Amino acid sequence: MVHLKSWIATAAPGAKLPSTRSLVAEYQASPVTVQKALQALAAQGLIESRPGVGTFVRAVRTARPSDYGWQTTALRSPLAALPSASSTMRDVPLDAISFHSGYPARELLPERLVRAALTRAARGDAALSRPPAAGLPELQSWFAHELGTSTPAGTTPPNPSDVVVLPGSQSGLSSIFSALVGRGQPLLMESPSYWGAILAAAQAGVLVIPVPSGADGPDAGELSRAFDESGARVFYAQPNYANPTGAQWSAGKREQVLEVVRSQSAFLVEDDWAHDFGISSNPVPVASRDDSGHVVYLRSLTKSVSTSIRVAALIARGPARERILSSRAAESMYVSGLLQAAALDVVTQPGWQTHLRSVRHQLESRRDLLVTSVRKHIPQAHLEQVPKGGLNVWLRLPDGTDLQRLTRDCETAGVIIAPGDEWFPAEPTGPYIRLNYSGTNPGAFPEGARIIGQMLERNLG
Repeated sequence: MVHLKSWIATAAPGAKLPSTRSLVAEYQASPVTVQKALQALAAQGLIESRPGVGTFVRAVRTARPSDYGWQTTALRSPLAALPSASSTMRDVPLDAISFHSGYPARELLPERLVRAALTRAARGDAALSRPPAAGLPELQSWFAHELGTSTPAGTTPPNPSDVVVLPGSQSGLSSIFSALVGRGQPLLMESPSYWGAILAAAQAGVLVIPVPSGADGPDAGELSRAFDESGARVFYAQPNYANPTGAQWSAGKREQVLEVVRSQSAFLVEDDWAHDFGISSNPVPVASRDDSGHVVYLRSLTKSVSTSIRVAALIARGPARERILSSRAAESMYVSGLLQAAALDVVTQPGWQTHLRSVRHQLESRRDLLVTSVRKHIPQAHLEQVPKGGLNVWLRLPDGTDLQRLTRDCETAGVIIAPGDEWFPAEPTGPYIRLNYSGTNPGAFPEGARIIGQMLERNLG
């Protein structure tokens, strides 16, 4: 680190540092040593990391140490211990083999459509005017129409007035749990489940009751007993391509769960986060079978359109919608009209459907490459199913695996994985890892799987 620090001291502000691999080769040091050195230099304020770009010499070399001790008294004790941010959100070296992120790589996004849509939106009224609290009417209509296309005969499709546009589905979860469950009240949740839903539930102060869920979703009998024993009136689930497991409910399971929810006079919060990422099947929302207000439906565009266009929608009927809308008003008055207009522009272009077909084929190739690599290089792991859609594979590791050590060992070797513990709302049922196949550099999947298998064998030995 001394030599690197000397180089930084003479470098021009804003100069870019060599890659981690280059530093390893130049200084004949291990990747973990180089990484620790970079972290120490960043803590000293000498360098800064810009995600997706690289590491640079900071323009300001010295600064007075910050003292935040006063906040200890001002904030007092927290009401509850919130889970920490997921490992899927962390920044990693550009040259690492990354399986951890939950967002698609840039080449899987409709970049041309997004750039053109933003340009047009910036020239229109949406750039300067305040949109309605529930969202732009045209975008409300689009979301209602999309769900309506899968609604069978005999079921009333949703109206545009049932739609509330959100600044991302994560924000919607917080509002739903606050409005429909309430602090200190029980909420049923699939286990394992989306870490963001677990975080939103903790923030809302609700009591999470885990409901075990497998390759075909939760058992209807177990769900009914959980409602009876807990007194809960809300169940959160991901019927299509669940994060992290990739599970998709069968038609029979959708009917069974909906029947349980109806018989309990309860709500199903359906998180359709991966609606645009079907591979060998198509998503069929449970909400398409319900017109009596039992299903609160969440549909996000953030992952499929652009991570910078955080637009989602909630479809709910009756007083439940009004309560959620009131909760939304307390958090944010409205969603940026500019982003709403851009999102609407993208999904109504003829090129949108062409793009989705392309993404389906690309995800299929990536998924199959990762699954083949896992089976070849990580034979100790159990893959419950090849997901029919979504972005992830879910691996059960042998009992006795030290998951935290495995994660550290893989990172030292240049492979970033996401430990499965954070997807369980209670104690994990075993050691799992989630591997995402939508990230950058899919050509590195075989090498990444080989390293994971090697580190796992060492871990178990």
